[in-house]
Amino acid sequence: MFLAKVYVTYKESILDPKGEAVKKAINQLTDTDITSVRIGKYFEIKLQESSIEKAEEVINTMADQLLANVTMETYRVEIEEV
Repeated sequence: MFLAKVYVTYKESILDPKGEAVKKAINQLTDTDITSVRIGKYFEIKLQESSIEKAEEVINTMADQLLANVTMETYRVEIEEV
């Protein structure tokens, strides 16, 4: 069995309005100068596959077609055997 962790965030060229709102709120609450906050999505997916290569193929297809809007978002996948 494998555990896939998928991190989805906006591409650098896309404005992140939620991230900007959080950045503004943090800067109002503290005297620290936060310059950037990016908000994204996180998925944990357990799957039964015969190999890590097959698991990577399945997860990347899933991320491309369902989890991320590849026009506006990018994703990163970590897979470990459990």
